[in-house]
Amino acid sequence: MAKKSKKQQQSGGTPATVALTAAGVAYTVHAYDHDPSHPSYGEEAAEAMGVSPERVFKTLVADVDGALTVAVVPVAGQLDLKALASAAGGKRATMADPALAERTTGYVRGGISPLGQRKKLPTVLDASATAHETICVSAGRRGLEVELSPKDLTALTNAILAPIGRA
Repeated sequence: MAKKSKKQQQSGGTPATVALTAAGVAYTVHAYDHDPSHPSYGEEAAEAMGVSPERVFKTLVADVDGALTVAVVPVAGQLDLKALASAAGGKRATMADPALAERTTGYVRGGISPLGQRKKLPTVLDASATAHETICVSAGRRGLEVELSPKDLTALTNAILAPIGRA
């Protein structure tokens, strides 16, 4: 995987790619034309990149006992809110208000990245990520994904690894 140069970052970097570059992490950016009429941002990304949906992860923001928490799960499945609450040390989880998620992370829905968020939130990464050498997550805007190792994503976000996804 190629790292983006500083010049490339300045010309079109997102907070996510800037954070990756600053950390010295190897990553690859995948850009595609976003279709606003597609019913699923994640499935659209997998199709556009020709990558298995099990390797493309969506970033969701949930409220766990009053604290916003990031859940990163494969686009091929769904988030198990009960499992997320347990992994985060809480009792109950609900999906966060989309406007609050956007304000807190600094990203728009469909482009929320687990990296480079305006306010760093506790993060839980679905344990299935470790079955892959690399996974793809949003690079911070619709139509832009970043591919990196699950180990690097876990380290950069201080993520808890737990089985929070379901088919």
